[in-house]
Amino acid sequence: MTCPTAQPTDLSHVQPRDKAEILAQALPYIRRYHGKTMVIKYGGNAMTDPALQQAFAEDVVLLKLVGINPVVVHGGGPQIETLLQRLGKKGHFIQGMRVTDAETMEVVEWVLAGEVQQDIVGLINQAGGKAVGLTGRDGAMIRAQKLQLSDQQDPNVKHDVGQVGDIVSIDPSVVKALQDDQFIPVVSPIGFGEKNESYNINADVVAAKLATVLQAEKLLMLTNIRGVLDKAGQLLTELTPRRIDELCEDGTISGGMIPKIAGALDAAKSGVNAVHIIDGRVPHALLLEVLGDQPFGTMIKSH
Repeated sequence: MTCPTAQPTDLSHVQPRDKAEILAQALPYIRRYHGKTMVIKYGGNAMTDPALQQAFAEDVVLLKLVGINPVVVHGGGPQIETLLQRLGKKGHFIQGMRVTDAETMEVVEWVLAGEVQQDIVGLINQAGGKAVGLTGRDGAMIRAQKLQLSDQQDPNVKHDVGQVGDIVSIDPSVVKALQDDQFIPVVSPIGFGEKNESYNINADVVAAKLATVLQAEKLLMLTNIRGVLDKAGQLLTELTPRRIDELCEDGTISGGMIPKIAGALDAAKSGVNAVHIIDGRVPHALLLEVLGDQPFGTMIKSH
């Protein structure tokens, strides 16, 4: 991912009266969310397409400027895979989860806390914000332990997936301190264990847990689809726990969507007021969700 050269959107065709009307319609939402925290899981096409990267950065900066506190959590699976292939290291997966040995963990840290994080920080700064990159080590934020992966067929069998982590606790003090000083935190999903070892953690899980401990108003998860779709490809605008169970049982929700949905549901049950899975392929997807009442993506409900 490389930072595109910022090009302002051409709005010359929009009449001044229309611009004023658009801003006036946004006012109730700005008032509603002023001073509130929103955690944003950033990934998918929005993270790799230059135009979408710029639109995302502009959205994050605008939210900050109108008094909303965005916190960005990012992944980086494709970038990690690309570098591993370049190094001639073949990835090994168990039940869809990458086995992370010590050498792979070094690559994960280099990509997430280095290349990817700093590109995101640069994009936001270029758009006029003040972003600061963090990992779970900074401020002792994310304490983790080795993930015990149960076999899908026999729960009594445990698979060793190496330095893949399960969150023990999150201390959001450093995030809150940055917010108070008008910075935008950008968090890489890397935690640390009792012996100072590093752990690679699912970014959806980190975003959901961080939203919970920050008592966020919203958790927004950007994906490469319109939201959660049924078997016929129709968008499901709302999901309850019972409906989620049904969709998991019939295979509608599967693969990488499972931890995303599970994390979103946990956040909703733990007091995050609104959890949305939205289409990151749409320019300015964040603003469409935050500054409007029209259903955009899938909302996860706690009951």
